[in-house]
Amino acid sequence: MSGRLFMDAVREGGGTLLPIDSEHNAIFQVIPQHFEQGLSAVGVSRILLTASGGAFRRFTLDELAHVTSEQALKHPNWTMGPKITVDSATLMNKGLEVIEAHWLFGATPEQIEVVIHPQSVIHSMVEYIDGSVLAQLGNPDMRTPIAYALGYPERIESGVGALDLFKIARLDFEAPDTGRFPCLRLAYEALRRGGTAPAILNAANEVAVQAFLDRKIGFMDIPRMIEATLDQVPVHEAAQLECLIATDDEARRTAQAWVEKRTRC
Repeated sequence: MSGRLFMDAVREGGGTLLPIDSEHNAIFQVIPQHFEQGLSAVGVSRILLTASGGAFRRFTLDELAHVTSEQALKHPNWTMGPKITVDSATLMNKGLEVIEAHWLFGATPEQIEVVIHPQSVIHSMVEYIDGSVLAQLGNPDMRTPIAYALGYPERIESGVGALDLFKIARLDFEAPDTGRFPCLRLAYEALRRGGTAPAILNAANEVAVQAFLDRKIGFMDIPRMIEATLDQVPVHEAAQLECLIATDDEARRTAQAWVEKRTRC
């Protein structure tokens, strides 16, 4: 919602920001220390955000139109709360992480690529201008990034077991399909529009996911509602927290009106 204001506060306070989200923590572990100078200045060409693909990675558009909230809450690799689990199924969680990566690491939208990696063993990667790709691997367990942040800059025990590469046996990768999962496309569009657009995206998504969990709308209605809200709510410069809060409120009202209209129909 307010990446610019947040990062300004970090710089003004002279703090060290330690990302806890597994993907951004992985990037932080393999990116040069002085990335604040600019990615190109430290030899980074791209950030590669990995995504499991969620519960419906192989579903067709027709199958996606009929999925239930119970199905959406069965994530193949991670145990999370309902909202984030649904976000994983729509790929909105990865869209929000793209926006976060932009602010955390000073990356342009073109420098951030999402890679579907079903095993969730590689938590993210950084590509360098010499062709090298550095990755952080580990079992899918949030204790690892939490321990990394708690012990930084040292390493401490996390309680997570060692990664058994022989048991994993293979690592698969594929490109995301934004035709079947348009939430990822909408997140990139909001990032490129800038200003309060990501706040609108976030607010509309929260209303949409709750409506889906309440069985008021279908799974594919989630991106439809978000796109409609982005089209209706004006985008302003995100220079003040009060403006962001007002935009969030307006986006939620607009999204809720969309739900109510859909329910009446």
